[in-house]
Amino acid sequence: MYNLVLWPVVIDLTHLKGHLFILHISFPLLFLAKNDGILHWLGRHLLACPFKKATGLDCPGCGFQRSVLALLNGDFIHSLKLYPATIPIFVLLAFTILHLKFDFKHGAFFIKLLYISTATIVIFNYIYKVYYQQLI
Repeated sequence: MYNLVLWPVVIDLTHLKGHLFILHISFPLLFLAKNDGILHWLGRHLLACPFKKATGLDCPGCGFQRSVLALLNGDFIHSLKLYPATIPIFVLLAFTILHLKFDFKHGAFFIKLLYISTATIVIFNYIYKVYYQQLI
């Protein structure tokens, strides 16, 4: 059984673009608790899909929440099996934030490329689910 751990992190980023940034994060790692952590609570309180509720079939985004929970639990393979586009979505978000902050030379092109790749993965995953009748 895991114990609750309080893990303070101090990161000193000096002279980043002429400013002194000290980021002090005191973050309790509640997700390490086995039966009463944040991830356990999230696993019991997933949002219901309105499309699935209305039709009884999965939508192209069904599985994302469970995939994120599996990823946060450290189960990378299970996360990919639940929803293959989870990692590309996070890469797209992270790269977009970095591009907005640092304005990469070809950043807009890579964002478009990542967006198209992620959308393609979502579409092919849904077609696979429909073809192999894994919608219910």
